[in-house]
Amino acid sequence: MKDGIGRNYFRFRLNPGFFAHLFKAVFKQHHRALEPVLAAFIPADAIVFDVGAHAGQFTKLFARMAPKGFVYAFEPGTYARAILRVAARLNAIGNVAILPLALGERSGVSVLRVPVKRSGSYGFGLAHLGGDASAGAEFEVVGLATLDEVAATLRLERLDFIKADIEGYELRLIKGARATLGRFKPALLLEHDATRLARAGDTLQELWNELVSLGYRPHEASPARPPLDAPRGGDVLWLARG
Repeated sequence: MKDGIGRNYFRFRLNPGFFAHLFKAVFKQHHRALEPVLAAFIPADAIVFDVGAHAGQFTKLFARMAPKGFVYAFEPGTYARAILRVAARLNAIGNVAILPLALGERSGVSVLRVPVKRSGSYGFGLAHLGGDASAGAEFEVVGLATLDEVAATLRLERLDFIKADIEGYELRLIKGARATLGRFKPALLLEHDATRLARAGDTLQELWNELVSLGYRPHEASPARPPLDAPRGGDVLWLARG
């Protein structure tokens, strides 16, 4: 279905990549190399936010690291969320809630751009908020909330860790999470990508400055966790001072 300006709106379909995506989500476990890094911040009873959960590779890892805790997996995309739900069910993961939301600076609705490959399968791991009406993508209207609103609604009493891989919307997430970050001071694992941040109208320096102003210090996401002294791309571990 197209709207008046020619955008193709998302309709769930079994595309050529669906079963391959589902197999990986159910039977594979990525990111194990990060477990020694994350263990210091995710105790057995941790509360974790997985923002941009996609097909659930981090969600599964967090749920197993915190068997007495709970993981809130935020995934606005219908396609990714369908795979995530099956992966959680077949892996018998009971300490996860899957929330059909994007997180940003303000609440409302937004448009998720879902790339479509030449094969017809979705590049759902690259889905992002915003985007023009160019070919090679479908668009889905999704709900948008702030992390502060979600934390208040859930009546959280603690929040230990936040991972966010949201294709350039990381600064918007942080701006909508200031109260929660100030209250709980969770460790953060954020993907930094200057090109994707620019797509959202932001810069890597702005993201860096915002987090520093909130009392966070950047570290390399490695077992030694060396501090970083300048903006850089890739996964960055942010730890609250004091």
